[in-house]
Amino acid sequence: MLSDFEFKYPMNVFYSLLAIIALTFFILAFWKKEKILALLRLSGKIRFKLPRSLLLGAGLGLIAFSLLGPQVFAGYTEVSKTGMDIYILIDTSKSMLVTDIKPDRMTIAKKIVGDLLDNLQGDRIGFIPFASGAYIQMPLTDDYQLARMFLDVMDTDMISGGGTNLAAALKLASDSFKRASDADRVVIILSDGEENDGVSYNTLMGIEDTRIKIYAIGIGTEKGGLIPIYNAAGDAVVDYMKDDRGNPATSRLEPENLQKLARDGNGSYFQATLQGYETQSLVEELLTLKRDVSESERIEHFEPMFQYFLGAGLLLFITAWFFPDRRRARA
Repeated sequence: MLSDFEFKYPMNVFYSLLAIIALTFFILAFWKKEKILALLRLSGKIRFKLPRSLLLGAGLGLIAFSLLGPQVFAGYTEVSKTGMDIYILIDTSKSMLVTDIKPDRMTIAKKIVGDLLDNLQGDRIGFIPFASGAYIQMPLTDDYQLARMFLDVMDTDMISGGGTNLAAALKLASDSFKRASDADRVVIILSDGEENDGVSYNTLMGIEDTRIKIYAIGIGTEKGGLIPIYNAAGDAVVDYMKDDRGNPATSRLEPENLQKLARDGNGSYFQATLQGYETQSLVEELLTLKRDVSESERIEHFEPMFQYFLGAGLLLFITAWFFPDRRRARA
């Protein structure tokens, strides 16, 4: 039916205009040629003038029409998406500004998440930044382009106050997972492991959902570094944070905290590297986890028709080319 016919590349109508322009130039060139031959008294009777012109024009038109990608509706295809839910908990405390891993811990954490998005297919992902508190910055979604937009604006000014309340972030993730799914639920923690609110890591596993797998990525070095304070523009260090005694405070990676948390959560711990080896290892482990059908979608299926118009156009063009142009005139 005509209602089932449509074009896949309607923007290619520009090429159709080029075909019309080319045909116009062809007609003008033919007319000028005839005029010159008439002046030289070399013109003879033209054979198949009208059929040849019609074949050339129709052939060029069909070729241009095929560039629009004509297609006809052929039915629906059921596509099922499989995946699992992943919450990424990103430490946004001021200690993530330390430059013991270049350029700084926060930049490395965002790079790891960006690389992870490149390797996900069908899994839903959400962001929970945490410092003294925690909140859901981005709910679970499989729109990875949207996720990159949320990731770009993440920084250490999102949550005011000092400290690192990882317990609140874990509880928030646990309460926000989709309960009806049979797939594994994943929590990925990116942090330097410092816990300044006095919450014991031994008590963080008070989460009753046994399907939650916890993976942790330690960012920083055990040597550590000073915590910089930037100016209002954020492009220059004006001072360094001080401890209770007024001395510059040093922030160090504390891997033991993150290692135990990952072990208790039936996951794994990874150390952040400049080369990104930890991301590949994490992706390989995520591929072994259980996924479930998240949703089914009906996708329209179209049968391409461009080849018929293209073939017909070329055939007309070639046929016109082999038509004799004119009889040889006597000088």
